[in-house]
Amino acid sequence: MLNSTVTKIAFFGECMIELSGDPIRKGFGGDTLNTALYLSRLTRQHSVHVSYATGLGVDTLSQELLETWRLEGIHTNLVETFAQQLPGLYMVQTDKTGERCFLYWRDNSAAKRYFSTSSLNKLEIALQDKQYDYFYLSGISLAILDQASRLRLKHLLEAFSKTGGKIIFDNNYRPKLWSSEEAQHWYSQILPLVDIALITQDDDVLVWGDDESVAARCLSMGCNEIVIKRGCEPCQLIWRQDQYVYHTYVAAEQVSNVIDTCAAGDSFAAGYLAGRVTGQSYQDSAALGHALAAIVIQYSGAIIPENAMKHLTLPSKSA
Repeated sequence: MLNSTVTKIAFFGECMIELSGDPIRKGFGGDTLNTALYLSRLTRQHSVHVSYATGLGVDTLSQELLETWRLEGIHTNLVETFAQQLPGLYMVQTDKTGERCFLYWRDNSAAKRYFSTSSLNKLEIALQDKQYDYFYLSGISLAILDQASRLRLKHLLEAFSKTGGKIIFDNNYRPKLWSSEEAQHWYSQILPLVDIALITQDDDVLVWGDDESVAARCLSMGCNEIVIKRGCEPCQLIWRQDQYVYHTYVAAEQVSNVIDTCAAGDSFAAGYLAGRVTGQSYQDSAALGHALAAIVIQYSGAIIPENAMKHLTLPSKSA
């Protein structure tokens, strides 16, 4: 860990241009970017430094993304530029209950090339130099990469973990990106390195089936802090401390006016992490995650107006 009063977190993934709503409007989103943005908003008054690592092009849309992230307090020093590529694009369609489906145009996405550079990329250099305390990735972060890039990322995680860096993994699974067998293989490679596992139960079943519990699997792989996201049901918290394993549940906030569930899990993750990195308990952190997610699903699109969440505050860091 860094000898600093500032907690530094690097995220890796893909942010795409988002088309959503009726009439259609342009925005942006991506699972790890959504979490990074909401974490940045929640910890603005705290000593938390959020960076986003991805690939972008030299086009106008790429520049708009960079400018918007900086305005949100996200550091863009880890972004790599690929002149021949563009940001990915997706369209969100939602039904009357707020459930969504996606249409993607991402074959030429610059983010997919992030680990194909001939020399060390900016993220590899930063983690090698111990510039960050935490590294956050998701199942989608892995899925967009080719096999060689996944292996290169795995080696980076191994080296980062050996030097004391903490790894956070969200299991977000998209069947359109890869098979459950592929995901199972790579999740098995990553989970033994993970310190905080954020697991969506429905996605876990799609990847592994339901023969073994999420908690048992993650604990057997060495994860010491596990959050099982269960939609509108209470989330389950499992943590290992002093050779004991503790379990508890934290109820979700009930919402009657669900507009769009896009980024519900991502925003929950941001709330939970905001609590944990500022010294809050497991339960209080999960409650903050639920509170933020409950607000997010009442708006269309992945990123909601900041003033809609301004009442969410973090107490001073606990002793």
